[in-house]
Amino acid sequence: MIIEDEPFILCDGLVKIYKVANLEVVALQGLDLLVHRGELLGIVGASGSGKSTLMNILGGLDRPSAGRVFVDGRDLLKMSDAELNAYRSTRVGFVWQQGARNLIPYLSALENVKLPITIAGKMTRESSKRAEMLLDAVGLGERKLHRLVEMSGGEQQRVAIAVALANNPSLLLADEPTGEVDTNTANEIFQIFKDLNHELGITTIIVSHDMNIARHVDRVVAIRDGKTSTETVRQPVNNLHPAVAESEQQTGEPNAPTNPDHHEEVTFEEVVLLDSAGRLQVPRDYLEQFNIQRRVFVEVTKDGILIRPAPPSEREKALVQATSGKLPLEEKETGLRALFSRLRIPNITRRQP
Repeated sequence: MIIEDEPFILCDGLVKIYKVANLEVVALQGLDLLVHRGELLGIVGASGSGKSTLMNILGGLDRPSAGRVFVDGRDLLKMSDAELNAYRSTRVGFVWQQGARNLIPYLSALENVKLPITIAGKMTRESSKRAEMLLDAVGLGERKLHRLVEMSGGEQQRVAIAVALANNPSLLLADEPTGEVDTNTANEIFQIFKDLNHELGITTIIVSHDMNIARHVDRVVAIRDGKTSTETVRQPVNNLHPAVAESEQQTGEPNAPTNPDHHEEVTFEEVVLLDSAGRLQVPRDYLEQFNIQRRVFVEVTKDGILIRPAPPSEREKALVQATSGKLPLEEKETGLRALFSRLRIPNITRRQP
């Protein structure tokens, strides 16, 4: 049953563990995410951070190991295999980085868009017109009868977007859709996603390594070590949070130039995300800048919560010494005696010659 008053996407404590040989690889470590209906969301993160794993779960291509995941009111964990097949073929559209995963090369652009409609058994006169309308929407109406070999990489990716929308999905997932095109073409593709999101109201999630994606979407969520870490929202300058506005007044340098699409000054406000247990991921640059390791002091101030580095405990000092081999001068040993000392084997004596 679809619950309209809930977020369109809800991920709560999402965990995904892969088993490789005898090893367990944790791809998601309690990830939380909320996405509103009709939102255009960007997801960024380093390779191995869990971005693609999250996309596979939202698209019904994989199941999580633990946690909860709802899309459009549907509990993906409770779906049978048949229900999950129907979900990903009718409710989700996919756009992949590699053209081979999106399109069939010996078909024309129009035939590629019609193919998923035909497979779903929904080909009618109206759906055929929809296929042509989608190609018009991505700027390829005049090239609908051209085959893929006659198109550039950017044009092929536009066809892929039209194919993803052929069955009128409620969720559009794009995994690195601009990874194989130049900057100008990437901007054009991002603009197509933006236009379609506004015109069709389809909830769209784009995974990208390009941090400039923030200029093209409503919100960017960064994933680090399998968890959501920060969120960046594009804001008009006059809508800034007072603390951010004061900071920019002091430096005299706004975070971003004028937005050419709307001819207004915008800035990008980044916040650190808390999970459901109140945990947060402090950016690594801050940890290194203030030499914060495993222990911190947390204090309540009039302006909020202050985090300060705490001195290492005796146990941590001993661990650092053991792992780095930095022992006091009077305790330094060499050769086998040093090895046995580090292994904590007692009663070591030198053999007399």
